[in-house]
Amino acid sequence: MASDRPNLQVAERTEFGSRTTRRLRRDGLVPGVVYSGGSEARTFSAPEREARVMLGSGAQLFDLTFEGGDSEPVVVKEQQRHPVRGNLVHIDFQVVDLKQAIQSEVPIELLGAEESPGVTEGGVLDHITHSINVEALPTDIPESIAVDVSGMVIGDTLQLDSVVAPEGVEWALGEDVDPGEITIATLNPPRVEEEPDVEEETELIGEDGEPIETPEGEDAEGDAGDSDESGDSDGE
Repeated sequence: MASDRPNLQVAERTEFGSRTTRRLRRDGLVPGVVYSGGSEARTFSAPEREARVMLGSGAQLFDLTFEGGDSEPVVVKEQQRHPVRGNLVHIDFQVVDLKQAIQSEVPIELLGAEESPGVTEGGVLDHITHSINVEALPTDIPESIAVDVSGMVIGDTLQLDSVVAPEGVEWALGEDVDPGEITIATLNPPRVEEEPDVEEETELIGEDGEPIETPEGEDAEGDAGDSDESGDSDGE
């Protein structure tokens, strides 16, 4: 019975080396490896665009199908992307047992920000923790964790211990990690921009809009500070 999970068709890869890998990428393919507990890892190549679209679907669980073989449920173990173009350059999958719980990192999505009283008053909502590690059966791993922030006011801090995990899902935080110590979001007062410093002295502006330079020793009206410019001389 076919599943409704995203399916990626792949071809067994038997040639290796940097030259072969470059040729694959030029042909629009991405090399990869699928690992299975207790079995030897298998190498493959897959259409890069199809793999990229599948990973962008938001799903956490996929089906991987080798040519002429059956589909296997897998999760992403690791993916590498080109630092500039963003296309896939390598991908690793891990075969999973649908009846055994696994751990996976899931993105956190904030909902209701625009309705939040603090935001409508001009406060700034800061999303602090963007993903969280969870443990669940492969079929129960959610695409994202939805967190409602519509009731937050200015000064509020939302911790993980206030978030209810989806049914069948548990937080996988590691030893000695308290959910109350993990901040999901904060709502801070409006940021006040500092006004630029205004010079105390003012400049005279000419008709052409350019500043008028005042000769040293003259005041703003062009009068000499202490000298006598009347033209009169003693004894005349």
